[in-house]
Amino acid sequence: MKTILKKTGLAIFAMTLMVNLSSCTATKNANNKQKGAVIGAAGGAILGAILGNNIGKGGKGDIGAVIGGVVGGTAGVLIGNRMDKQAQKIEEEIPGAVVERIDDGIVITFDENSGVYFDTSKYNINDASEETLNQLAGILIEYVDTNVLIIGHTDSSGSDTYNLALSKNRANAVTNYFTQKNISTSRLTTNWYGETQPKYDNTTKEGRSKNRRVNIVILPNEKMKNDAEKEATKN
Repeated sequence: MKTILKKTGLAIFAMTLMVNLSSCTATKNANNKQKGAVIGAAGGAILGAILGNNIGKGGKGDIGAVIGGVVGGTAGVLIGNRMDKQAQKIEEEIPGAVVERIDDGIVITFDENSGVYFDTSKYNINDASEETLNQLAGILIEYVDTNVLIIGHTDSSGSDTYNLALSKNRANAVTNYFTQKNISTSRLTTNWYGETQPKYDNTTKEGRSKNRRVNIVILPNEKMKNDAEKEATKN
């Protein structure tokens, strides 16, 4: 890839990347800004995807710092290409997952209908979820230059305290499963929000089932960013 990145052909190369990857559902709606071709604000679109319209209404910690900002310029294009390939592989190997390419990251949403879910009031990884997490763990091991943010949510059934603890236990269960698959703990960050971040209507059965979800956000780590910056300066 490095050998074909000439200064005079950079714009054509960037456009070609976007056209070639447009068949992937995760990248169909990703414009240049989302894919890192220009400088953007710190992770706002990713926060919206995982927290809906409820950012700042409770939960654990500030995940904005974990998500960081969008890398711009040539380095951003290179990072976007690498993340697009990873997103496409996730879609191909885990068809039940909802995969979105947003800014420099990949946002995966699992609920009761999409691969990783938990029995009522439980937080152990069941057999169906184990199969999906095995597939995802294999991809994370292949694409080692990424960090992973795991976030647990619940619906509004039960008390606030109970739901916060349940979402914590579920998010930690996924994190612990990944560590058992030899994914370094240094790559993993875990957060939980209980019922405070609904994306759907909790007054309906369908809405509650979608709110009982785990989000997994895959982000370029510092090595990927540094490598992209070095590669960009050489061309």
